Amino acid sequence: MFFRKRKIKKENPIQAESVSDLWLRLENVPDFIHFKHKGEHFHCWVSFIQTLADVEYLHRDVFPYLYSDKVHSLADVQQQIPIERMIRTKDMAVIQAKLFEGYTIIQEYEREADCLIIPSVKIKGRQIEKSEIETSIIGPREAFVESADANINLVRKRIPIPQFKFDELHIGKISKTRVCVLYIDGIANKDNINTVKQRIRDLEVVSMIDATMLALMISDNNNSIFPQYIDTERPDRVAGALYEGKISVIIEGSPNALILPASIIEFFAAFDDYFLVWPIATAYRLLRLFAIGFSSVASSIYVAILTYHYQLIPDNLIPSLFTSRTAVPYAPFVEVLVMEFMIELLREAGARLPTKVGQTIGIVGGIVIGTASVQAGVVSNFLLIIIALSALSAFITPNYRMATTIRFIRFPFILSAQLLGLLGISLCFLIFVSHLIKLTSIGRPYIEPIYPTRVRDLKDTFIRLPLNYQNERPLFLRPGDSKRFNSHRAHQKAEVKKSELDN
Repeated sequence: MFFRKRKIKKENPIQAESVSDLWLRLENVPDFIHFKHKGEHFHCWVSFIQTLADVEYLHRDVFPYLYSDKVHSLADVQQQIPIERMIRTKDMAVIQAKLFEGYTIIQEYEREADCLIIPSVKIKGRQIEKSEIETSIIGPREAFVESADANINLVRKRIPIPQFKFDELHIGKISKTRVCVLYIDGIANKDNINTVKQRIRDLEVVSMIDATMLALMISDNNNSIFPQYIDTERPDRVAGALYEGKISVIIEGSPNALILPASIIEFFAAFDDYFLVWPIATAYRLLRLFAIGFSSVASSIYVAILTYHYQLIPDNLIPSLFTSRTAVPYAPFVEVLVMEFMIELLREAGARLPTKVGQTIGIVGGIVIGTASVQAGVVSNFLLIIIALSALSAFITPNYRMATTIRFIRFPFILSAQLLGLLGISLCFLIFVSHLIKLTSIGRPYIEPIYPTRVRDLKDTFIRLPLNYQNERPLFLRPGDSKRFNSHRAHQKAEVKKSELDN
């Protein structure tokens, strides 16, 4: 005889089973207010969390209506109070969630689940300030804050059309964090929108604190050192991306927004480039790309040449180079690692300390340690110059996350140079290229338009052509509307005749 195991339903320790259970759990919570309001014609129970609800607003705009002679039930309260978005429900999940969002719960009977939920959220947060990480030289200086509604407002001001939409999701078993997926209907690809929303819904997490945490979880390849999303604190950049057909994600409590999908070229393009004439903007982009390449391989080439390929050193440079290395007791590989390690220490210390102290540590520490290292014979003058230029080149990257990636990939190149010289650097480069070819951002090619090659999308990559030549949206986004504007009319410049001015 076989016995089937009885399935025991596990109780959710987080969700209260009833209103009485919820009040019992909150009984010893200091900021939980639960009292019986006695009016002339209507008695009710009022509950809210003092630190989340706007108490002044309740006493001014809610409680006076409870004394009205026209109020005899919850339906009358809902009808008399001139507040939108009131909810009447018996759903315990909704009641508990809204209570911890700052809403006020009104019951006619304390133990009944029939509740009227009144919005009374206390809004506290910092004022909109200028961006600190993505500094703006020419363009707008507004930056996102920790309020999702304020951030959406900053974006909506720049996209004043009814097609601008956002879908709300809630993630986190405990936190129930509000997530907003922004897009322009008719331009953004529906597959991209559904992919992002589905990945967010599928997350099984306890809480979600910041937008970057979400991005790491929904990325195509969580093991890649290359960021597959753009996080920004600038609403103008988000608006520009939405006009292109991209998707943005804003999270309650996070001062950053995510932009998806992303291509690698976008990480080296500053948004201020669009406020400059195209020859200057192109020159700056090419300068950034050269600086990134130099920062990645400069120190590894130094190791490779001095270890294996000293024949490549020019004859007039050999005496001064070997004179500077006479007192250095270490091999070039160890010498480079010591300097790279010291530079990373200074950079990390400057980032973690308060702003003014961090700047002082970075400047003074670099000068003192660099000079002392050369005088002590730990490193050579040539290496000090290369490391300083390499560190300076890494700072030119507009995106912080890509800058940290560039700093990291120097070490595999240095190790490859020590093992196989220039051949090792070439092999390491091929490994990174093959990885980038396979990498995607929500299913879209990561290094487009380089691979797959699309000449049409090269108008805004290494070079930035004039805006009137960029009449089509990027092909890899598969936008619903590929045309930005009429290219023929964009090149026409009307001239007003003198006779028309006289009239």
